[in-house]
Amino acid sequence: MSTTDYAQLDTWIDQHFDEEVAFVQALVRVPTDTPPGNNAPHADKTAELLQGMGFEVEKHAVPAADVRAYGMESITNLIVRRRFGEGGPTIALNAHGDVVPPGEGWSHDPYGATIDNGKMYGRATAVSKSDFGTFTFALRALEAVAKPKHGAIELHFTYDEEFGGELGPGWLLQKGLTQPDLMIAAGFSYEVVTAHNGCLQMEVTVHGKMAHAAIPDTGVDALQGATAILNALYAQNTLYKQVTSKVEGIKHPYLNVGLIEGGTNTNVVPGKVVLKLDRRMIPEENPAEVEATIRRVIEEAAKAVPGITVEIKRMLLARALTPLPGNRPLVEALCKHGEAVFGEPIPT
Repeated sequence: MSTTDYAQLDTWIDQHFDEEVAFVQALVRVPTDTPPGNNAPHADKTAELLQGMGFEVEKHAVPAADVRAYGMESITNLIVRRRFGEGGPTIALNAHGDVVPPGEGWSHDPYGATIDNGKMYGRATAVSKSDFGTFTFALRALEAVAKPKHGAIELHFTYDEEFGGELGPGWLLQKGLTQPDLMIAAGFSYEVVTAHNGCLQMEVTVHGKMAHAAIPDTGVDALQGATAILNALYAQNTLYKQVTSKVEGIKHPYLNVGLIEGGTNTNVVPGKVVLKLDRRMIPEENPAEVEATIRRVIEEAAKAVPGITVEIKRMLLARALTPLPGNRPLVEALCKHGEAVFGEPIPT
């Protein structure tokens, strides 16, 4: 591209900025809380808006049984394909429409997409419905003023990032619905990310025996068992911090217990406690060995509490992203133009 092309792209984006804002507002106003993960309605709305811009939109609904088994309610993934000519790479732009529920403390309606003092307020405004807008209008600008002669661009709007991506990008790849040469995924870093920790998520159910607090000896306290397991896991986490990765930008493994549920009432010895943990893996680690170690730590801790039994279930296993040599042209382009915009070198 020439300097003139870049200037024309900027001008086109500026001229259509209000339209892009309205597009993002319309997307924010359709909730995609995950869980529960009823995200097909948002895909329908997105497809409708894209079709209104002249795009052909492929709607790929994941079978209901697969979605329910995954712990969600509905998923429809979207693909927009634009081929410019023979040869050249296919570059996919991926963003996810699902988000965790908004939680408390909002000063504005989390689904209102209200603009106040130059800022838009709404769940997923930053991550990642704004990227639906960014990618869509970047593609429109490219076609309007600097249309390539070769290659292709695909927009991938998917709906299970919060659950790990297996029925979003993973499903599209598994079904052979797309095979891009390069991909840009939405993020929130001022760096070009070419490597990322892997992630193992597990659910641990601790079983005891419920009893009235007036006669606690007739029960087995599942919470005490869970406490023993938590202490063992946190001790293991201390060991993880002593391991370092050789991949630039990645530090060490980490374990987080993000959710604990259990008990029946204040005056009842808890008979069951559920823990959900998230284990981040550096690229050098073997996921099978990581999972085996966690299971061993949990089972040994449970044995130390008489009457306690545990069930351990893997919820997610996402392998680490490692740098690949084929991404160099895209990385160099992002760094070059990022530096032009921000006025400082953009690290990888």
